[in-house]
Amino acid sequence: MVAIEFRGVSKSYPIYNSPLDRLKELLTLNRKRFHRDFWALRDLNFEVRRGETFCIIGENGSGKSTLLQLVAGILRPTEGEIKVNGRVSALLELGSGFNPEFTGRDNVFLNGAILGFTTRQIEQKYREIEEFAEIGEFIHQPVKTYSSGMIVRLAFAVAIHVDPEILLVDEALAVGDIYFRQRCMRKVHELRSRGITILFVSHSMGDVKAIGDRALWLDGGRIRELGPADAVVAKYLAAMVEKDSAYLQLKKRPARDPAAGRILAPEIVDRIPNIDHRYGDGRAEVLGIAVLDEYGRPLQLLEPNSHIVVRISVRAREEIAMPIVGFMLRNHLGMDFSGTNTAREGVELPPMMPGDIYTVDFHLELPELYPASFSFSPAIADGTLLHYRMCDWIDNAIALQMGHGEGQIYGYIHLPCRVEVNARLRTASQAESRIG
Repeated sequence: MVAIEFRGVSKSYPIYNSPLDRLKELLTLNRKRFHRDFWALRDLNFEVRRGETFCIIGENGSGKSTLLQLVAGILRPTEGEIKVNGRVSALLELGSGFNPEFTGRDNVFLNGAILGFTTRQIEQKYREIEEFAEIGEFIHQPVKTYSSGMIVRLAFAVAIHVDPEILLVDEALAVGDIYFRQRCMRKVHELRSRGITILFVSHSMGDVKAIGDRALWLDGGRIRELGPADAVVAKYLAAMVEKDSAYLQLKKRPARDPAAGRILAPEIVDRIPNIDHRYGDGRAEVLGIAVLDEYGRPLQLLEPNSHIVVRISVRAREEIAMPIVGFMLRNHLGMDFSGTNTAREGVELPPMMPGDIYTVDFHLELPELYPASFSFSPAIADGTLLHYRMCDWIDNAIALQMGHGEGQIYGYIHLPCRVEVNARLRTASQAESRIG
């Protein structure tokens, strides 16, 4: 069943050069136009299925918040039709719907009444809302005295406890502290399991990939991509890298003497086991990637507390003044777990001329990680850590399973630890006297 349906939806706002132009238009009873139209959204056509977690991504100003406000009924479309099937609870702009003069408790009852709940029904839910918000005695103080974090705590607590059929979340969790964000994300997962439809706007691609079923990428108010969250996020990140590259102005290094010939690595990896997505300007390419043990043998399984070598071979098609070779390690959820590159490790690669082939070996000491599948995404770029142009990036080129260690892993990683019982910690003065 469809929860939300957009058919040819567009939204425009009038833009005036000055307040005087607005007044002139009013005085002519809108018979003369003194404004130009700004189209925040243009010709949107999509559906959100009931029980789906539908994420909306895009740059600032791309129309994400406007889209949610249309779903919530705060705005009306200029063109097209929107159908919303179900009770909507919205967590949009910080504190929207709160009266700053009312106490937190009063605002809980006010928001409940707006959503059609009786006082008795809100009283039954009030204790849960108060406990989830965790703002203590401030619940009895005017909202105007709240910090931004306290406002979002109360707003989120109200939004999720009024039995929504459709929940709208617009980047509000970015304001909260880490502890509260973790609780909120757990609650979002709980709502997903209960079949609640969620529209989630976020700039955190990790969150989008972790909870999203599908994602919509808005670019300038239009749909750029719509599909599985992982695929859309990969294309979005690739576009952001390319956009950043437009501002790159590298200092060209002196050209190599043509008599020097091509540089060819003594050992070259020429196999790429998998390509989920590939992007870059094509001025250089990844030839292959391999994950090996310390004796150069290909690995079929990653073992905790072991030494591995990630070998990447790259070839230049054009001149690459400042080559950077690296990789990203992702977990089974597709979240970026760890990564590194030659520049990050302080290794400066010589400039590459067309035809040059480099093979870079990354020697890693694997910690104790939880048993799951991990993938390696190799890349070559041109520039510095802060300013670069992506030449070639391959998503999830090779994936390996992490084996079970000797002990239980709590969370994602086991940190090296030494345990002492009933011990005394050495003071700074004792340490200095020992050094002396």
